[in-house]
Amino acid sequence: MPIINYVFAALAAIAAGMINALAGGGTLITFPVLMALGIPAVSANVTNTVALLPGYLGGTLAQSNDLKDQKKRLWFLIPAGLLGGLAGGILLLNTGEKLFTNLVPFLILIASTLLAIQNPVRKWLTRRQEQGKAGPGSELWAFIPVFFAAIYGGYFGAGLSVIILAVLGLVMNDSLTRLNAIKQVIAFSANISAAIFFVFSGQVNWTVALVMAVGALLGGALGGRLASKVKPNTLRALVVTIGFTVGIIYLVRNFFL
Repeated sequence: MPIINYVFAALAAIAAGMINALAGGGTLITFPVLMALGIPAVSANVTNTVALLPGYLGGTLAQSNDLKDQKKRLWFLIPAGLLGGLAGGILLLNTGEKLFTNLVPFLILIASTLLAIQNPVRKWLTRRQEQGKAGPGSELWAFIPVFFAAIYGGYFGAGLSVIILAVLGLVMNDSLTRLNAIKQVIAFSANISAAIFFVFSGQVNWTVALVMAVGALLGGALGGRLASKVKPNTLRALVVTIGFTVGIIYLVRNFFL
């Protein structure tokens, strides 16, 4: 691969790190860039998952204080995330290159939609909390929907946080801050189990992954510094617009050209 391609991958990862730190949705930048660089769809998705994993760890550590008294929940939600992420990774590697390539535009459009409704979901959860609405009985019910959400996370991942947060808000009556901390752990669990599985798949482009990992860490640090200067809603709207544009382009290219 030409050196200029590594530069593009690094720049995309820096942008993704900043976007994830400020608004979320960085995968909608890095995944299309990897495909544009000529990396096959499955390998691009696998490489992207491995490369951006440190960002999920950073997000989890940043909210560790809100997890200290939620250990009982973590005992059944972390396994749900790990098992779901592994199942999603296995499903991805058994999908086949052609089928996954055809699914790419739909996955990007779904992820863009999830990112677009992130704020409405948060507002809805806040209203539920203000109204004192509790979940349906035992919180153990969360295991099943979290498991299925994690399957999506291991398979593609973009927009996973929105799904998990909505599920937790339905089942658990707690503050949005505490639910968001659990969401980070589940997302990290799903991604790390999928990433570990991908390590042995032979599909990871390691040189690109390492370049992107450094870029993502740098971008995350820059995003933290810009948090007070950039409006997350504006950035999210930009990412959603890019996501829908890329998704439609892939849809037209795959099925109409």
